[in-house]
Amino acid sequence: MKTALHLRVAALAASAALVACAAHAPGGASTPTSLEGTSWRLVQINLINGARPAIERSRYTIGFGAEGVLNVRFDCNRGRGSWKSGGAGQLEFGPLALTRAMCPVGSLHDELVRQWPGVRSYQFKDGRLFLMLMDDSGTIEFEPSP
Repeated sequence: MKTALHLRVAALAASAALVACAAHAPGGASTPTSLEGTSWRLVQINLINGARPAIERSRYTIGFGAEGVLNVRFDCNRGRGSWKSGGAGQLEFGPLALTRAMCPVGSLHDELVRQWPGVRSYQFKDGRLFLMLMDDSGTIEFEPSP
């Protein structure tokens, strides 16, 4: 009798674990419901003329802090700015103050700075953050920072 009870308890615990795992995105990262308190690293910039992957993802990070504070690292430069979201999927960035170091050839710094003002919305998909550029001209794809 005790063995049957232990088996039922173990089966119930295993079922609960499976349900909990199913609620998470691939890779074990759950999809957030808002941007505040999240940190991301760049995967790639997708523009009409092609994708530009980040070779060293840890060199390109963004963090959405409380009260609209935004912290960024775009390769060899760091910066701070503001962000606000008027609702799900809506995103607006304020001016971004960046250091002005000269980044190496092949850096995505200049492309990020050029595209940043064009971000108008965001979307979570498969545990990743996609920043949508105006006029459907492309996306900037991020994954959760470890």
